[in-house]
Amino acid sequence: MTRLPIRARLTLTFALTSALMVGIVGVVIHSRMASSLDDTVTTGLEARLANVATLVGRGATGVGPQSALAEADETIAQVLDGSGNVVDGDEPAAISPAEIAALDRSQTLVVERSGVPGVEGTVRVLATRVSSPDGQRVVVVGASLADRDEALRNLRRLLLILGPILLIASSALGYFVARAALRPVEAIRAEAETVSGTEPGRRLPVPPAADELRRLSETLNVMLTRLEDTAARERAFIADASHELRTPLTLLRAEIELALARPRSTTELEAALQSAGVEVERMSRLADDLLLLARAADGTVPLLLEDVRPAVLLERVAARFRPRAALDNREIAVSTRADLAFRADGLRLEQALSNLVTNALDHGGGTIAISAGSVGESVEIHVRDEGGGFQESLLPHALERFTRGNDTQATEGAGLGLAIVDMVARAHGGSAHVSTHPDGGADVWLSLPGAYTVQGGAASASTP
Repeated sequence: MTRLPIRARLTLTFALTSALMVGIVGVVIHSRMASSLDDTVTTGLEARLANVATLVGRGATGVGPQSALAEADETIAQVLDGSGNVVDGDEPAAISPAEIAALDRSQTLVVERSGVPGVEGTVRVLATRVSSPDGQRVVVVGASLADRDEALRNLRRLLLILGPILLIASSALGYFVARAALRPVEAIRAEAETVSGTEPGRRLPVPPAADELRRLSETLNVMLTRLEDTAARERAFIADASHELRTPLTLLRAEIELALARPRSTTELEAALQSAGVEVERMSRLADDLLLLARAADGTVPLLLEDVRPAVLLERVAARFRPRAALDNREIAVSTRADLAFRADGLRLEQALSNLVTNALDHGGGTIAISAGSVGESVEIHVRDEGGGFQESLLPHALERFTRGNDTQATEGAGLGLAIVDMVARAHGGSAHVSTHPDGGADVWLSLPGAYTVQGGAASASTP
């Protein structure tokens, strides 16, 4: 089912609300007018009843049609005896014997009836008992309600005429108000329709009033800025990934073309294949890293949580890289508490630490220190070397993808190692940090939540 446009819905809502309000106001006015007219009629009849009762109590007569107390076709005045017979005034009696009997229990009787001879329309009748020189009498006065009914009919007629006029006027007003209120929205929509990726920096108009539409425009403009930044990062990512893949592919192609350029010996072909294998391995690692980072961007990094003992994890990583470190006459030292543990994905952490140790071997110097300790409820795992540390300009961007330093060795990698470390830390609900240690050398560490102590542990430190 297609919904009505907002402008139409606002106008319809305004019209329905106005109709309801006009109806309520009309009913209230009619009710108050009817009540006021009834009170006026009743007050007048009570005054006339008191006057006639006073005359009857003194023994006076003459309350009939020729009396000053009677008005033809509008009022009646009667004096009845105890049996309901008219002693003075209009014929026939305006109240019944049963109603006369009710006067024994009520000081004043008030009834309404129609068809009273000589009086037009419905008549309101008041009656009361009076003691006169001739005995008990019942004084009856009445007045036609024709004027009241006519006034109420005129009021209803006026309301029926003015009500639709007011409703139409208020609906038209509501339409114009809705159109004026939505005009900035239409301007924002029209501008948003023209915004595209080919025109970076284009923004939606911001209304001058400090209202919801202004906040909406500002929020949408901030969103456009974020989208442009994201698109720019993705374009840079694709460009860098293409560049990184092009390099090993170019080398691989060159190796193959060189091998096929002329007849080669078995030794030369084996060397060419080994070189090609190195480039294929490099492309495979790069593809795995890109896939992992793409999953991290989508929030779908799988984690297999287990109880991880830093003492075991750090020693395993150190043992893997010690042979390579020994070739450069360097050492890898491990320092941690044996009783420290936390919940994490051991394989992901081992991958992150391997990246850090690889960076330290490729770009650092001296001894590589791998340590872990608890800081509050978190575990901090540091990998530090004794080289030159990070370039000052590199620190703010070190954890971003494809970020590399200006040194010669840095061009050998894809610049994804620290980005993967940061991704692993965030996937665990933690964070990664980089700095240049005050004593020299790079210091990279992960802060991960959920540290706890296991029984039977003791502080330990191991060196190669």
